[in-house]
Amino acid sequence: MVLFALLALFAGILCGITGAGSIAVQFLTSHVDGILCLLMFLVGISVGLHRGLAAKLRQYHIRIFIIPAGVVAGSLAGGMICGLITPFSMGESTAVACGLGWYSLTGVTLGNLAGAQVGSIAFLSNLMREIFSFFSIPFLSKKLNYYSCIASAGATSEDTTLPMMIKYTDEETVVLSVINGVICSALVPVLVSLCYQMF
Repeated sequence: MVLFALLALFAGILCGITGAGSIAVQFLTSHVDGILCLLMFLVGISVGLHRGLAAKLRQYHIRIFIIPAGVVAGSLAGGMICGLITPFSMGESTAVACGLGWYSLTGVTLGNLAGAQVGSIAFLSNLMREIFSFFSIPFLSKKLNYYSCIASAGATSEDTTLPMMIKYTDEETVVLSVINGVICSALVPVLVSLCYQMF
């Protein structure tokens, strides 16, 4: 998945440089909102396919929100630090950080709100978060703990980084990982827009 995302990115850059596929580019840029709605619909399907989530939510009660709250708080703190040391505004840097690894949605959303440059930064930084998480999960599971693996993955803990969770953590962590991913994925569109407008 990560390889395909990188290939798609480089193919897009090549199309932009050469002007190839200008009709497709015009179509995509004029239908961004529709594509975004389709993306959210597909995520909804993904969430609905996970059986037994409701039972686990009842089992863990309020404790289920501890890990996602930590993921959001850590990401916000990182975004604020970047806002202080980079030329980008606090709103832009916190919005990028609150993508929680969901690079496609964050890139498109911030591209609409703040322009192509911030959208590209949002896309790349969240893509890098996913890639780093994918490769760091084996190390984190051995040197720290299983919850650290979930925290690094953010919103991707329910899908692209889940195979690594299954391989390097236990069954309970995998369930928590899926639930964390569902909660974080639901929060991303709200947090990105809210952070951009508030700061």
